[in-house]
Amino acid sequence: MQRITKLGFTALLLCFFSFAIYADAAFTKRKDVQLFINQMVKQYHFNARELTATLNQVKLQPQIIESMEKPYEKKNWDVYRDLFLTPARLKGGLDYWAANSKTLEKAQKQYGVPAEIIVAILGVETLYGEKQGENRVLDALATLAFDYPKRSRYFKHELKEYLLLCREHNVPATKYKGSYAGAIGQPQFMPSSYRNFAVDFHNKGQRDLVTNNDDSIASIANYFKAHGWQTNAGVAQHARLVGTGYKSIQMNPRNANYYYQQLTSNGIRPVTAAHNHPSRAGLIELATAKGNEYWIAYPNFFVITRYNSSPQYALVVYLLSQQLKQQWIAMNAKKHRAYA
Repeated sequence: MQRITKLGFTALLLCFFSFAIYADAAFTKRKDVQLFINQMVKQYHFNARELTATLNQVKLQPQIIESMEKPYEKKNWDVYRDLFLTPARLKGGLDYWAANSKTLEKAQKQYGVPAEIIVAILGVETLYGEKQGENRVLDALATLAFDYPKRSRYFKHELKEYLLLCREHNVPATKYKGSYAGAIGQPQFMPSSYRNFAVDFHNKGQRDLVTNNDDSIASIANYFKAHGWQTNAGVAQHARLVGTGYKSIQMNPRNANYYYQQLTSNGIRPVTAAHNHPSRAGLIELATAKGNEYWIAYPNFFVITRYNSSPQYALVVYLLSQQLKQQWIAMNAKKHRAYA
């Protein structure tokens, strides 16, 4: 290796830092970024120089945009389902349930959301907190806010919420890591959801969704309750189609847009008997390698889609929750027999 003199090394170092500063500052010189900074200063009283210094640390991540264009939810239902409904995820969920049973019981009683739904959300989102994402949230949100035009409005809002969240937590905006979409913590809350629905379950003085299981559990329950979860109501049922009446029914709606009787009168029937079903429902159509699969979806199903709008996501959360519930009941029944 060629030897570099001390003077030469110093000059090289200064050159490197000059380039780095220029490269970083280029982001905040963009007109759209300057407009954002001005709005944050005017509406939320940020210090312009400090906020500019924060945003100078942004490293735009083009690969994040590629990930946004190719989400798991675009895969066929059978492929997507098999990614999440695995023995390892089921076992992990049962272990998590056992380790946090008191908190889950308390949250279920307080918010009316079943423990198995809460655990399933954590299992699908982060494998029970193990995989919370490796992207700096600041970089992810800035990339999507300013270089992803079709959803820039939404992500500028989330970037604003993130900066407010960091100010409230008194931490630098470079602190948090998360998903490529900027979701944070065990339950993968977007910053606006973190600010609006996260819960300090034991009044510690701060809501911690990264390391605190209790806060994460209660926050999911609070989110579901706030979005209309109906206690002890159904979620979804596998359906079979009779005749051609189903062709007049809208598929994959955003809410339970029919009366249950409208679906049955058009030949859409649950595979198993439906007892005490909700009065409203929608019809979900999912593609598989063997043809389309149909599900009757009740209002609670669409509450899950408020967490993630994909019907495949909502259904895999529900199916995992049912596996967890069945195994949990069986495990506890076995324990009771052993002690009898």
